Amino acid sequence: MAIEAEGWPSEAVLLAQSNAVLETALRYLIERQEQPFPKTAPELSLVFTDDRQIREINGEWRGMDKPTNVLSFPAFPVLPGGMPGPMLGDIVFARETLEREAVDLDKPFDEHLSHLLVHGFLHLFGYDHMNDGEALVMETLETEILAELGLADPYAGQEPL
Repeated sequence: MAIEAEGWPSEAVLLAQSNAVLETALRYLIERQEQPFPKTAPELSLVFTDDRQIREINGEWRGMDKPTNVLSFPAFPVLPGGMPGPMLGDIVFARETLEREAVDLDKPFDEHLSHLLVHGFLHLFGYDHMNDGEALVMETLETEILAELGLADPYAGQEPL
């Protein structure tokens, strides 16, 4: 875990929240989706940054000159339901964008961050939302995992992304 910008909760708070969310997501994938998982737990990198830095990353890797809420970079290509490698990859979050979205969605910041932790984590397992079918699968998984955490459906009343 790296905190590369000001304004984030403390490392202890982010670590506790991330562990709780990601452990729930992983348990869900293994138990409900029968996701294969190596005997030795793979590594995962979380980077908590700001709009300026994520805009640079988004521009370099996706050709989009704008900030975004979360970016995921799988270390190895994996299809949904496939065996992940020894390093899952990196998930990068932008604080200002998350804060704006949380206000716009009228939800607490930590709930929105939990949603995006799940979202980014699913990308590392090969899930995507580039078309309606993929979006429906991914958003259903997100909603079900968030329900395990006691959080509301973030897509209620919306069309798939």
